[in-house]
Amino acid sequence: MNQQELDREVCYRALLTRDARFDGQFYTAVLSTGIYCRPICPARPPKIENCLFLPSAAAAHQMGFRPCLRCRPEVNPAKQRTQAGSNLVDHALRWISEGAFDDDCVEHLAERLGVSGRHLRRLFARELGTTPIAVAQAQRVLLAKKMIVETTLSMTDVAIAAGFGSVRRFNDAMRRNYGRAPKTMRHTSTSNGNMAAGIALKLPFTPPYDWEAMIDFLAGRAIPGVEAVDAGKYARSFQLDGVHGIVEVQQERETNHLLATIHATEVPPIGIIVARLRRLFDLDANIGMIDTHLSADPRLAARVRERPGLRVPGSWDLFELTVRAVLGQQISVAAATTLSGRLVATLGEPLKGDFAATLEKTGISMIFPLPAAVMTANLTPIGLTRAREKALQSLATAVHEDRLFFQPQPSPNKTIEKLCELPGIGPWTAHYIAMRGYRDPDAFPHSDLGLLRALETKNGRPTPAELLAIAEAWRPWRAYGAMRLWVQPKILTATR
Repeated sequence: MNQQELDREVCYRALLTRDARFDGQFYTAVLSTGIYCRPICPARPPKIENCLFLPSAAAAHQMGFRPCLRCRPEVNPAKQRTQAGSNLVDHALRWISEGAFDDDCVEHLAERLGVSGRHLRRLFARELGTTPIAVAQAQRVLLAKKMIVETTLSMTDVAIAAGFGSVRRFNDAMRRNYGRAPKTMRHTSTSNGNMAAGIALKLPFTPPYDWEAMIDFLAGRAIPGVEAVDAGKYARSFQLDGVHGIVEVQQERETNHLLATIHATEVPPIGIIVARLRRLFDLDANIGMIDTHLSADPRLAARVRERPGLRVPGSWDLFELTVRAVLGQQISVAAATTLSGRLVATLGEPLKGDFAATLEKTGISMIFPLPAAVMTANLTPIGLTRAREKALQSLATAVHEDRLFFQPQPSPNKTIEKLCELPGIGPWTAHYIAMRGYRDPDAFPHSDLGLLRALETKNGRPTPAELLAIAEAWRPWRAYGAMRLWVQPKILTATR
């Protein structure tokens, strides 16, 4: 919901019933206490005349309301927007979470997005009820609170990891927003700065969540030496701001969160890690709305009933995903995984750090190659054709020479067109990258053989054009329809 869509009576009814479906859709700022809460807050509901309903936590922060210590807005699932203009706002939020807004300059952020600062401020005001600067500041505060409560990092490390730049700024911000010193929010006096041993953070989501489908999809595509899936747990290496590490993610049974354990050589930019994991595991999808919408088509209704909560796997890094997509063209998933492992073994950087126990469990020992390593490499010895080698070299050169190469375009269609300008990338590959890398919920590789086979009936298989017409009813979530056909190709539908 944006600022204009918030219905006061609907929000108050959701608050009175603590309806979890609205968690992340709005926040309640209580005028009589100066505190803001989630719709599911266990505290006694305030009178409606004392309630101000806001579309974002940042809007509440900007207005001077303090986060509730009972319902903890910092562990709230984010929300996925689908209304007009949201594409640009979502990408702006992605840049902010990736640390691209650390200088708090709206003009710099707007330039990266190809719009004016005035237009970006207007979109944020309309959809989030606040400004880009307020969003960045709120994210730092809420992330810091999360780390104070869920980890044993020292306050200095929390300040660095949350992106405050200095302990003084961190202390001032926490006192201003919570009315107390940061160290008083921790229930234990123990501090531990051993990042190699790992710190654990919860990654909340709105249920249902089909973890089995997610982990099975990632397992088949795990890049040897970089990623691993074992016993329902996903692990991968990373390099951020010169810090090497491994992150492990698993589902906590009977809870509405995943658990991420981060091992690193020193304190990494944890906000970036959390943001990337949320995209990788599609934790911010409004899955109830998506499943309800797709269920209206008899072709998908039985699939949704059998496996509710099916998400679209994202990516950790756009360059890595794009390389993997190019390697996977016209060959099996297993063959593409083998090629990606050879690429890593040849051009990847060895993982640094004392992660002996984790390395032994996962076999992860490498960092995925950077564009500079790929752009001039001889790739035919690992089994690539000259054409595929040229495609990867062209991609790596484009990304290396233009740090904004992967910046989002004004519309999803423009993003597809830009990707298709690269040698070796056609519409199927571009839509696949848009689905997983750009998190476009409506991307749809309609020529995919697996999708066509999944809807085959006794009367035959649909053509790509016919599949495109069928999927029109699935908008704006065609990517989720595609995932269902890939994961559930054999379910009997009403059309058979």
